[in-house]
Amino acid sequence: MSAAVPGPAAMRRRPLGRSGLSVSEIGFGGWGIGKSMWGRTEDEDSLKALRAAIEHGIDYFDTAAVYGHGHSERLIARVLRETGAKASVGTKVPPQNMEWPAHERTRLAHAFPPDWVRASAERSLRNLRRDSIDVLMFHVWNDRWLADPLWPETLGVFTRLREEGKVRLVGLSVNSDDPDSALGAVQAGVADAVQVIFNLFDQRAAERLFPACREKGVGIIVRCPFDEGGLTGTLTPQTRFTPEDFRSYYFGGDRLAETCRRADALKGLLVPNHGETLTEAALRWCLSAPEVATVIPGMRAASHVSANVRAADGAALEPALLETLKAHAWTRNFYR
Repeated sequence: MSAAVPGPAAMRRRPLGRSGLSVSEIGFGGWGIGKSMWGRTEDEDSLKALRAAIEHGIDYFDTAAVYGHGHSERLIARVLRETGAKASVGTKVPPQNMEWPAHERTRLAHAFPPDWVRASAERSLRNLRRDSIDVLMFHVWNDRWLADPLWPETLGVFTRLREEGKVRLVGLSVNSDDPDSALGAVQAGVADAVQVIFNLFDQRAAERLFPACREKGVGIIVRCPFDEGGLTGTLTPQTRFTPEDFRSYYFGGDRLAETCRRADALKGLLVPNHGETLTEAALRWCLSAPEVATVIPGMRAASHVSANVRAADGAALEPALLETLKAHAWTRNFYR
């Protein structure tokens, strides 16, 4: 399969649930450009990637306050301001206790007290140089917080931010190893959008979370479509990461060799008939789920952008192939 690289006019867009916001099928994941936890990253390369994203029609940029202590937010703001591009931006309020994922016993007062939510939102607005954040998300989530005595006050801050025009939509970033941990929030109508891990290895979100979101009209933002690099088809058992790159732990021990073995099996099934590369096929698999609004791979170079946008061509994988690929699901938690 060989798809033309879409420009701004060709980039396909989807509704973000019933929020009224539509977004490009491929979004820009901003963790890697924050210059933290992904090894050496040069700002000039990041800026080129951001400009390339705009040139190719990407109009959803995802970031967070903790990505380089606001560095990612500021880079995105700079390029959007320089180019004058009209784009939606989602960012996240970090838990005050800086604990990922949210622990079952963590009280809301330790993670998202009202004053902290307000202060974080205002700080992100300054970093982004915007009057309003399109999607403001809890960066971790625990459904038990819905019954926490402090919940009405914390939710009230989001409500007031919306009333003030400083936030358009409320979202939450689902815990890395448990897509079901946000089912209560979705059913309660708390979120306009959820961000969740969904890839050829971790397919669990499609089992219960996606149907719940579809029923409630909640938009779905897919993160980690490449399993932190495991589904790019570029890693080998000999790949080594610098100590400051979190993947030195994520793929530590015998994890890397097993990841490569499973990725090679997928490559044999999908390349080249369903993508020129495994990355393209992996993105196309994510977009084959109709509930998905946008997929946000990290892109630290302009070449990553031009490669990834090829998947936004409307060519969904056939139902029979999707069924076959279920056998390649691999449930494990490399984040712990």
